[in-house]
Amino acid sequence: MTAASPQIAMPGAPPLRQMLSELIATASVSSVDPALSQSNRPLLELLATWLEDSDFDVEILTLPGHPGKANLIATLGNDSGGNDSGDGSSDALVLAGHSDTVPYDEHLWHHDPFTLTEADGRLYGLGICDMKAFFALAIEAARGLRAGELKAPLRLLATADEESAMHGARALLSAERSIGRHAIIGEPTNLRPVRAHKGVMGEAVRLRGLSGHASDPALGRNAIDGMHEVISAILPWREQLKTRYQDALFSIPYPTVNLGRICGGDNPNRICGDCELLLDLRPLPGLNPASLRAELQALIAPIAAARGLAWELDSLFMSIPPGATPASAPIVRATEELTGLSAEAVNFGTELPFFNQLGMDTVVLGPGDIAQAHQPNEFLAIERIEPTQSLLRALIRRFCLSDTA
Repeated sequence: MTAASPQIAMPGAPPLRQMLSELIATASVSSVDPALSQSNRPLLELLATWLEDSDFDVEILTLPGHPGKANLIATLGNDSGGNDSGDGSSDALVLAGHSDTVPYDEHLWHHDPFTLTEADGRLYGLGICDMKAFFALAIEAARGLRAGELKAPLRLLATADEESAMHGARALLSAERSIGRHAIIGEPTNLRPVRAHKGVMGEAVRLRGLSGHASDPALGRNAIDGMHEVISAILPWREQLKTRYQDALFSIPYPTVNLGRICGGDNPNRICGDCELLLDLRPLPGLNPASLRAELQALIAPIAAARGLAWELDSLFMSIPPGATPASAPIVRATEELTGLSAEAVNFGTELPFFNQLGMDTVVLGPGDIAQAHQPNEFLAIERIEPTQSLLRALIRRFCLSDTA
């Protein structure tokens, strides 16, 4: 009798809790302030190691013009066997998320933001809710799968800079990178499926007049007076938008326009030469941000011309477009069936519209609570982990292992 050959352990990702701990320990802050922004490559390299050990093929794609920033696409399975949709888009299921976090106020945290801490039935750490945990949960849900058994590919997508300018999603769109047909973005939604959200625009209205001595209005052109008239035009326009555009899917069913900040002048005895107004606009799906800007320009231009003021309308950041996935999309129907909940709409922005433009029907669905996002002492309730695992495994079975999605 010969001795039995020793069992060779198959490579694979570490245990779930270890993955969560290492993800939290790997800083990946993105910010519009270059002094705060960090590379996300260390986090992507961590994911790449686990995914390669789990039989995935991994690509790390550097973002043009953004040193230290990259996207990761990991694929299990291939597109052979008739699983192509005919327009160049694979029928893959994509489990997606952003690899960055917002900056943090360490003095407001009760725990080290970069140490996974369990307390009171919660896991604490920067990004645990929004949304590093989703990567570990997705890898755990795929544990044990092998490429040869999949009818359609499973992909994991990790993007850069979602929290600042969505550079990662924009780079994929610019490259026209085909990734899959069905996508889940694991943003915090309390495990409620979301298929639509408003866009986000930030606009600065600037008026430039001529300063002069306050004792004689004819010595200058007052920019504050001009901005008063501009505001008097914006407010009824805002009410018109409410009437013109309605979508009952949203809790606030109309586009919003918020006058968030105004600044002008320097002294009461001088005619104001410059005034700036900052606006936040939230367009509904179907509304084009460029069209809203054009309407704003049409309000400002005649007022400025009549008062002899120079003017400009500048975007504070690249707008996040609104987006909506059709209610009939297979991924929407599947998530509604598996959760027992109708797909909703939210007022915050995600990468959904960019993914939809790439041919991916997208649902936002993750275990965290949006109320915890961007907050000190960010946490994920431990009770959410198992339901998330069950949901992701069911989606993988339906879209990657079954002949019919």
